[in-house]
Amino acid sequence: MSEEQNIPEERHRDEGVSPKNEQPLPQANEKLETEVQNLKPIDMNVAATDNLKPPTQSKEDALPSQPDTPSTLNPKPSTSNMEVHHHGHVHEKKKWKEYLFQFLMLFLAVFCGFLAEYQLEHKIERDREKQFIQSLIEDLQQDQQTLEEDKKRHEKSDMIADTLIKLLMRPDLNNTSELYYYCRVAVRHKVLTSNRRTIEQMQNSGGFRLIRNSEAAKQIITHYNQFDLIRRLEDIELNHQNEYRSTAIKIFDPETMSTTIGKDNIIIRPKGNPPLRTYDTNLLTDMAGRLQYMKTTRIALQVYKNDLTKSGNKLISFLKQEYHLE
Repeated sequence: MSEEQNIPEERHRDEGVSPKNEQPLPQANEKLETEVQNLKPIDMNVAATDNLKPPTQSKEDALPSQPDTPSTLNPKPSTSNMEVHHHGHVHEKKKWKEYLFQFLMLFLAVFCGFLAEYQLEHKIERDREKQFIQSLIEDLQQDQQTLEEDKKRHEKSDMIADTLIKLLMRPDLNNTSELYYYCRVAVRHKVLTSNRRTIEQMQNSGGFRLIRNSEAAKQIITHYNQFDLIRRLEDIELNHQNEYRSTAIKIFDPETMSTTIGKDNIIIRPKGNPPLRTYDTNLLTDMAGRLQYMKTTRIALQVYKNDLTKSGNKLISFLKQEYHLE
């Protein structure tokens, strides 16, 4: 019995546990956890020096591990070297004065742009107005020369009409060539021509709106309206000429009349003393009366042409003074 009792005591002695002090399993686990917590931490630097030689790997371990899922083609970019830009605008609450200042600056910029555009357009219109006035003055000056030449022709036609009236009222049968000559030249009269290049361009293109000077526009319109009355008087004179010709063909021989037209359409006297178709004093008197009506119309025309000449000179002087043109 003594030997059998000693065997368990020796077993318990080798395990360091006495049979009397043997604890249950849960209490042993708690004691083990307490001892683990009391262990000192391992110095990693010392451990690294002890393991300088890398462990050997087998061929299977050297092969890279193949992941079960394929890796992405675009790895996540590194942001360590990227520059960071900070916004200069600071989100701060602005005061009402700052909003008012920005509004005023914006309004001032728009207003100045509007003024600049207005001034540019105004300058372009002033330049065009001055160009129209300069061109109009040139047309008026040409008209003045035409009126001066027409005045000389009028004085000559009056002398021819007076001479023909005397010959018709007291015909000289021994000098009929003078009747043929003056009968032909008495109706040679040119209508008044006017250079209306600028005035028509202004009327068709609305250029009159560029004339800011109301007095200048008024005088221009008044001057050119006088041409309408002259045109009506010229139409009346043309009717008198047609009546005059209808009477002349009853008195003068057509064959002889054809010899009075020379080179370059110049009237010449026929040779000798050509006979008339008739010497009826009533027809001769009718022809003289129609010639007198034609002369009276020409006198009225000349009066209006003289007024037109004065109006043109006045208008030229006024435009040069108003627009500072030489």
